[in-house]
Amino acid sequence: DIIPQPLLDQYLSMTDPARAQTVDTEIAKHCAYSLPGVALTLGIMVPNLVLLNCWQWKVRRTLAFSIHELAVILGDQLTAADLVPIFNGFLKDLDEVRIGVLKHLYDFLKLLHADKRREYLYQLQEFVVTDNSRNWRFRYELAEQLILILELYNPNDVYDYLRHIALTLCSDKVSEVRWISFKLVVAILQKFYANNANALGLNFINELVVRFRHSSKWVGRQAFAFICQVGMFSLCISMCTF
Repeated sequence: DIIPQPLLDQYLSMTDPARAQTVDTEIAKHCAYSLPGVALTLGIMVPNLVLLNCWQWKVRRTLAFSIHELAVILGDQLTAADLVPIFNGFLKDLDEVRIGVLKHLYDFLKLLHADKRREYLYQLQEFVVTDNSRNWRFRYELAEQLILILELYNPNDVYDYLRHIALTLCSDKVSEVRWISFKLVVAILQKFYANNANALGLNFINELVVRFRHSSKWVGRQAFAFICQVGMFSLCISMCTF
């Protein structure tokens, strides 16, 4: 009763990949852009299923940037049933599509149930690798998202999975990536000590000392100094521990 059926039928017909090839190559992209509004109005997921069959990466990219909004609109049950498989497909897509997922990774993961969210711990490492190694902004965005994502997992999961990613990013060739990664390392320390996981915190500190303080390269030793600087300003550990 909200939207006339002929209007909805017209919208669905515009998402047909065949029509996009013969009528307007940009039409499916515009349909994808307006999809959250259609889903919000109707409370349905049908148009998205049609759009996803589109061969255009621009369409998939547009959907990747808005999939977290669709998750909010559709609720946890429909998200788990309909959106999670689509989200998983985007994770393995082109970097131009993956960046849309990455920029809102925290927003999407926080909407999932804890058991489903935990499955993605194994896949976060994949974001370190890109089609183009010079695409440093991708790794920068990953570090920023991980700082937010820390709150979604317990200290043991952070130590077992996210710690390795943080250490890898701290040794990145691009200084901007290293700088944001130092903040990530300190946020991990905050996570440990705020949750009384002091043993994990001490193990992590010892690893930082071995890996960076005693590094044979000056850039590694410089990284250790910067981590100490960020750590002191954030007061993430006690003076005694420091």
